[in-house]
Amino acid sequence: MVSFGDLPYFAGVKPTVIMPKRFKKIYIEITNRCNYHCSFCFDTRRPGKFMSYEELGLILNRIRPFTDFIYLHVLGEPLLHPHLGQMLQLADESGLQVNLTTNGSLLQKQQALLTQHPVRQINISLHDAEENIASDNWKEFIENTLNIACELSLSSYISFRLWNQTNPTSKDFNEMCFSLIKDRFQIQENISGHTGRNVALAPNIWLQLAPRFEWVKNEKATEKNCYGMRDQIAILSDGSVVPCCIDADASILLGNIFTDQLSDILKSERAQHIKNGFEQHKAVEPYCQTCGFRVD
Repeated sequence: MVSFGDLPYFAGVKPTVIMPKRFKKIYIEITNRCNYHCSFCFDTRRPGKFMSYEELGLILNRIRPFTDFIYLHVLGEPLLHPHLGQMLQLADESGLQVNLTTNGSLLQKQQALLTQHPVRQINISLHDAEENIASDNWKEFIENTLNIACELSLSSYISFRLWNQTNPTSKDFNEMCFSLIKDRFQIQENISGHTGRNVALAPNIWLQLAPRFEWVKNEKATEKNCYGMRDQIAILSDGSVVPCCIDADASILLGNIFTDQLSDILKSERAQHIKNGFEQHKAVEPYCQTCGFRVD
């Protein structure tokens, strides 16, 4: 008998290699600080933190066997990170496909870094501007955002988000956005009625319309399915590992990636209980039962 890695190997017998669970994506919150304060966003009780270069390096090393795609966002504005260039370079060198979500306010400031270290996809939440920018400046801001995004689309996919379609007070803001988008991309069709799917605007550029999101609902639902522990997990800026990108305060703490191996965290009784529950379309955690997200 000879050694085959950590497994015994018998001549003529092919060893069985147990591969780790593969996720479609893993969220990494490089900061939970934000320069906006949106009414629909989760108001965290966690102290503000910027993840360090060394912390991100450790995380990337430990998650590499578990996914090909990372999203540098849970809460917070990733473009606010004071060492964004280093973080993007490290993420790029990891060999993982990098995606991020931004409110767009710092795109111009960080355009050079995003060009130097292009990511796979940039999600731009246009709806954030409605509450955080004076209405007199809406037009200038959206026009500037569209122009910068077009330049970045040469090396990254761009997804504009208007996730406020059920908010009645957003009518004027949305109509302005639709008008500017149609003019900028020479769109002839009515794009305001496409809620629930992506609308192609130009090569590598899409618009996504969706209802206003609610983090927590008042009623409980135990019969539900979710992407958590199936397609995704999230890692918060302090290293907390949670089942999904919605659990922004670690209400369902599974472990800490700074001190524990991810394989051990995923094998924990609580993690397996959640996973097995969703496989049977059951939300076993109280937090999951009141979460505003569900997979129908």
